[in-house]
Amino acid sequence: MKHILALDQGTTSSRAIVFAEDGRMRAMAQQEFRQIFPHPGWVEHDPQDIWASQLRVARRALAQAGLKAADITALGIANQRETTILWERKSGQPVHNAIVWQDRRTAAECDRLKRRDRTQAVRSKTGLVLDPYFSATKLAWLLDSIPGLRLHAERGELAFGTVDSWLAWKLSGGTLHVTDVSNASRTMLYNIHADAWDEGLLALFRIPRALLPEVLPSSHLYGESAKRIFGAPIPIAGIAGDQQAALFGQACHTPGMAKNTYGTGCFMLLNTGAKAVPSANGLLTTRCAQSGAKPRYALEGSVFAAGAVVQWLRDGLGIIRASNEVEALAASVVDAGGVYLVPAFAGLGAPHWDAYARGTMLGITRGTTRAHIARAALEAIAFQSAEVLQSMQQDSGIRLKELRVDGGAAVNNMLMQFQADILGVPAVRPKVLETTALGAAYLAGLATGVWKDTAEIGRQWAVGRRFEPAMSRAEAAARMAGWTRALERSKDWAER
Repeated sequence: MKHILALDQGTTSSRAIVFAEDGRMRAMAQQEFRQIFPHPGWVEHDPQDIWASQLRVARRALAQAGLKAADITALGIANQRETTILWERKSGQPVHNAIVWQDRRTAAECDRLKRRDRTQAVRSKTGLVLDPYFSATKLAWLLDSIPGLRLHAERGELAFGTVDSWLAWKLSGGTLHVTDVSNASRTMLYNIHADAWDEGLLALFRIPRALLPEVLPSSHLYGESAKRIFGAPIPIAGIAGDQQAALFGQACHTPGMAKNTYGTGCFMLLNTGAKAVPSANGLLTTRCAQSGAKPRYALEGSVFAAGAVVQWLRDGLGIIRASNEVEALAASVVDAGGVYLVPAFAGLGAPHWDAYARGTMLGITRGTTRAHIARAALEAIAFQSAEVLQSMQQDSGIRLKELRVDGGAAVNNMLMQFQADILGVPAVRPKVLETTALGAAYLAGLATGVWKDTAEIGRQWAVGRRFEPAMSRAEAAARMAGWTRALERSKDWAER
């Protein structure tokens, strides 16, 4: 039996999972790490925390599986996307904290570029909207904010990467500076049609070419880990941004198939095959994980706060002690009592793209309890995803028959049932819920001969539970109308 080690580096925790060639999990380890909030709207991570936590759980997962490095056929990486890291090539030391995808510090710079009519130029090349979400303005901010850094960058003394590049660098002992097409496509510097870093975009954002990693397919033999990391080298053979990895792990290999991942944020992707479908409804056109010679594309809707709203209930309000308590609390009331919670803590993503929206709670009465607030929080996750699906169907002309779901919050049966009710299509949860890590494992295994092709991978996917819509379409429409009213009150709130 062959085994793959998958690293799933997320926004709030690092995980490592050992998968056997039959697709089953052999062991898993997870560790949360520190979140840093220097100013309102700013979010950072210490890159050394990311690396230390990821290495620790990788070693722990191997030990739990009773395996050594020599027993592992390949290693795959899935990662939080857009998060921006800059480090010294010689020392391997970061020059600043990582600027996380949720960070809004460059909203004013994005506004300036919009006023210069750069929106369409960026969108036509990258499939992205001009928003602080993506890496380009974060990287430019670092170069402009730290004295002398731009000169070091132009001399080729610094390396930029999203989290996948940072992990590959650290795993390889500083010999690999690489990324894959799915992560490159989220930087706002990569032309998804020409398959290359774009000189015009580099000039627009004032990014030196010398900073950038080599872009390769997602399933590819990049190199191997340094012997000292695990005791023996392991081939590094799969890299993908977490959402594209989940699409691959959900076996959505055919155009028209879609998945929604309920993590810190909520991310819905629709496979559009060889066609890069432009969006007229606030979605992103992005690259899929690439396992063959030809590029594949997806439409994506990015919701900034999903699991993050449950964490806020726990850490901010203190109305639950652990995240897994939220379902029972929310289920203790029959509905949200007219309460709507808009979790625009870091602005609104798709389809609104309002960097100045802020969190809002409406409909509170003297009878409102913490249970109503908990239920409104879960319903907000489903409402946001329903908006994305509506936009997706309008852009693509495809009416979904089902939505495959995964991520930490997908274990919440109440949320999944409400999601199916609001969408009007079944929400289908697989037996193996860790599809992000599984996608990274599949990509690594394809590059090293563990699996023959995507058809073999597709045969391993199995339904865990299917949630059928039970709410009338009239009631669902009324609920969505209430959400829309609440949403409008959250927009354009923060000072510019």
